[in-house]
Amino acid sequence: MRDATPDDAEALARLGRESFCHAFEDLYRPQDLRQFLEETYSARAIAQEIADPGIRHQLTQDAPGSPLSAFIKVRYASPYTEYSDAANPLCLGQLYTDPARTGEGLGAVLVDWCLDLARGRGCDAVQLSVYSENYGAQRFYQRYGFGKIADIVFWVGEQRDAEFLYELRL
Repeated sequence: MRDATPDDAEALARLGRESFCHAFEDLYRPQDLRQFLEETYSARAIAQEIADPGIRHQLTQDAPGSPLSAFIKVRYASPYTEYSDAANPLCLGQLYTDPARTGEGLGAVLVDWCLDLARGRGCDAVQLSVYSENYGAQRFYQRYGFGKIADIVFWVGEQRDAEFLYELRL
């Protein structure tokens, strides 16, 4: 595991696009998906996030120079504070694994890292959003003790998706 550097922007963008499309591509009109991917998973957008001191990407790869196998993105200031009375929540923004590597425990390693980071920063909660019909991800987070605290929405282009806001108190 390691922190992302500016040199990782293209690889992170590629893994984000591939993972998102593998799970959700069939839900969206092509123009909505194209707009979302450009806004969220272009190398330019990822490079801006890497440069932002309020965002951190942690990566896994088998060896230096090998393709990325998974990543997690955290935001030090959660955008979901209005839904909770947590005083200092961290936001787990994205957790993606190469679709060919799902089930190898990479997600668990990254969530453990995230929880350790949050505790080390004195956070009292970790918050995340999960698609309302992504039952596998919901079960994964529930095993850690995350629970639903609100119904929220997620936009992909002009499509509005029902999401659940999950929180784990630390």
